[in-house]
Formats: sequence, C-alpha cells, structure tokens
Amino acid sequence: MSSWSLWNVSCALARQVLANLQEVLLSSKLSILFPAIPLAIGANYFKFGSPWLFALSSLGLAILAERVSFLTEQIAYYTGQTVGGLLNATCGNATEFVIALFALTQGKIEVLKCSLLGSIISNLLLVLGTSLFCGGLANLKKEQKFDRKQADMNLSLIFLGLLCHMLPLIFRYSESSGAKIGDPILQLSRVSSIVMLLAYFAFLFFQLKAHCRIFEAEEEEEDHDVISEEEPLIGFPTAMVWLAAMTVVIAVLSEYVVGTIESASDSWGVSVSFSSIILLPIVGNAAEHASTIIFAFKNKLDITLGVALGSATHLSMFVVPLCVIVAWIMGTHMDLDFKLLQTGSFFISVLLTTLTLQDGTSHYMKGLVLLLCYFVIGACFFVLRTPLWQITQMSSTFDHPLKRSL
Repeated sequence: MSSWSLWNVSCALARQVLANLQEVLLSSKLSILFPAIPLAIGANYFKFGSPWLFALSSLGLAILAERVSFLTEQIAYYTGQTVGGLLNATCGNATEFVIALFALTQGKIEVLKCSLLGSIISNLLLVLGTSLFCGGLANLKKEQKFDRKQADMNLSLIFLGLLCHMLPLIFRYSESSGAKIGDPILQLSRVSSIVMLLAYFAFLFFQLKAHCRIFEAEEEEEDHDVISEEEPLIGFPTAMVWLAAMTVVIAVLSEYVVGTIESASDSWGVSVSFSSIILLPIVGNAAEHASTIIFAFKNKLDITLGVALGSATHLSMFVVPLCVIVAWIMGTHMDLDFKLLQTGSFFISVLLTTLTLQDGTSHYMKGLVLLLCYFVIGACFFVLRTPLWQITQMSSTFDHPLKRSL
C-alpha cells in the first residue's frame, strides 16, 4: 500500500514537472529558438567563428527575453500589483541591462551606449510603429482610441532623459576647442544620472502607489473579462527557479555577444554602431514586440502603449543612469554624451512619437510613419563606418585623465 502511494506521488510530481516544462519551454511561438542556446554554448566550446557565436547567442537571447517576460507575469499573480509592476519594470529589460554590464566590465563603453540608445529608439519606433501599423490594419472599421494620461507621463520622463543626454553634447560644442571639457561633462553626467534615477523612482511611486487608479481605470474597463479570469500557470517557487536559471543563461549568452560583436560586425561588413543600435535591440525587445502586437490586434492600445513607452522610459531613466553610476563606482569613464548622430536620432524619435500620440487616436498610417523613420535611421547607421581603433582610442583617451584624478 505504501509503495503504491509512493508511486502515485511520484507520478503526480512527474506530471507537474512535465506540465511546467511545457508551459515554460513550449508554450511560446518563439520556442523554436531554444536550440540556439546549446548551439551557442557548443560554438563557444569548440571555438567556432565569431559570426556564428554572435548569431546563435542573439537568437538565444530573443527567446530568453520573451520567457523572462512570461515568468514575471506569472510571479505578479502572487506578489500583487505593486511588486509585480516593479518586477516587470526591472526584468522587462533584463537582456539589455546584462549586456550593458558585460560591455561595461570589458571597457566597451561605445558598444554599451549604442545598445542602450538603440533599445530606446527601437521601442519608440519599431515596437510601437509595428504595433500601431498591425493594429490599424486589423481594426480598419474601428476607431482606435487610447487614454493619453499614461502616454503623456511616460513621454514627459523620456523628454527629461533626452534633456540629460543633450546637455553634455551641447556643453561640448559650446566650449572652445582648446578647453579641457572632459571632467565637467563627466560631472554633469553623474549629477544628471542621479536626477534621472530620482525622477524614475518618483514615477514608480506615482504610478504604482499614489495615483495607481489613474492607470488602472482603462485596465479595469478593457481587460476585466480577460485578465481577472486568468490564473497562474505555474507556481511561485517554480517561476522563481526558472527566472533565476534563465538569468544565468542570459548572462552567459550576453558575454558571448559582447565579446564577439566587433569581429562579427567585421565579418559581415557592417559597422559596430549598426550591430549595437539596430541588431542587439531587436533581440532584446523581442518580448515587447510580440506582446504589443498582440494587444494592438485586440484593439487594446492602452496596454500596447504601456509596454512600449514603459520599456523606453525604464531604459532611458533607469538603466542608462544606473550604468553611469556603476561605472563611477568602478572608476570607469562613462558620461551621457552619446555623440551628435546618436543623440539626434534619439531626439527625432521622441519628437515623432510625441506628435504621433498627441490626439489620442491611432491608425495604420501613424505606425507606418514610425516604421519608415526607424528604417531611415537604421540605414544611416548601416552606411556609417566607425573603425574599431577609433572606438578603442576614444575609450582610452577618456579613461587615463580620470584614473589620474582618482
């Protein structure tokens, strides 16, 4: 009798494990990319070429980013809205943040800056543009409307981040060519980063605690019939274990990506700037891209804007200044001067997104304009050639005075 009971318990555990494996590994349409993860590890072990390692690692990061988003949603069922919102904001851009940390530790500051800025531009133009375009085509006979309150708040913070990026650039060009401006720009960037972090934490408190009803109103109206009836697909401990395991794998693949981006770009005949600003963000934003398109098809633009603009806000107001602070602690020079072309692209992206969302309505033409703008920016960085020696020289030029001052 006891052996039979033990057998039943074992079968029940086995069924639960298989069910969890199915939900985590096979429930996504991107699950076909999971084989890229062991292939990337094998490519690194057997010393395959850098282009293969970079490509396989990027594909692996795409599915991991989507699955991390799924796991944070499952955890949010148990932690409540406030903690779940913070967890989604933190883990939603986990791939970009881990890549940025590895680039920072390896001294590839230009790669770090380009990848973060590219992720912001990708969310504003590619992710949002594709969602509005597909949603408009799927709802041609409906007038698509959205509540501007959440969009306006996110765009206001993004404009603050844009200001903090533009001031170091303006400061550089306003000073005489012979003046030593490296240290003042670095100090300005660090002060601006602290202000950006304070503003972002104030925004989280405003959104999740003080004025949460403002942001919950449209969700209660649009998603009550869907979200309120949903139940978690996996348990809380299981979700936490999977999240920790996937974070470790993301760290491994991110190290591969950062270590091979220059040589892979060289082999493909594209610039490091193009790989960092265009290719890496497409990988990191896979989760946002998929979810925003699905919600746009269902004519739920408030959720679409919340995901796309929320991710851009998190990157510009939290991840970027946090990297500056971490670099400060490490004794590495990193400022908010992202160079003229990159900052100009950021400015155009924010301006065009603001103009697109100003009337509270949407149609496919607005999405098409955002997509075409992203295509033009991508073409610009595709034809741009930034020599590797120039990136290395820029990093070393800024690094030595700082070390002497420390």
